[in-house]
Amino acid sequence: MKKLLFWLILLLAFNGETAFAESKEVLDVQIKETIKTFDKEVNGGSEFLKKAKGYLVFPNVYKAGFGIGGEYGEGGLVIDGEIVGYYSTAAASLGFQLGAQKKSIIIVFLTQKALDDFRKSEGWKIGVDGSVAIAKWGVGEDINSIEFNEPVVGFVFGNKGLMYNLTLEGSKITKIKK
Repeated sequence: MKKLLFWLILLLAFNGETAFAESKEVLDVQIKETIKTFDKEVNGGSEFLKKAKGYLVFPNVYKAGFGIGGEYGEGGLVIDGEIVGYYSTAAASLGFQLGAQKKSIIIVFLTQKALDDFRKSEGWKIGVDGSVAIAKWGVGEDINSIEFNEPVVGFVFGNKGLMYNLTLEGSKITKIKK
């Protein structure tokens, strides 16, 4: 019942645009476009990503909720400018929520240990297996001028639609084959 409600909300909210799996080639293009968008929206974004040990890019994460909520998206792990693996992100939630949105997420690993721990995991749950600080910065501020105290930083951008309760906590990231 929960899955049916989730997919119905997605279909209605995005006028037929669904979160079904993309081909490897389409996903590769979407990942590269999301990185370009990130660089446009975040002052100093490309320089920041070059300093990272690696980063996950989820171009299209769909979230919908009506009391019961869910979210799903697919993306890739980028190391040294190359996509080295593919992953899905999924989460479910209960409580006050109403709406739907499509967003892009980039999760940046600032230390080699954080990246290695992620890559060794069978399924990485944010808040349990690793903590992700949501990046916040002012308009016009260069992201490279901010000192992050966490080894993993998440960026959520490109929202379409309105959704209460912005968080990455509880999201499970799992390796997938493409």
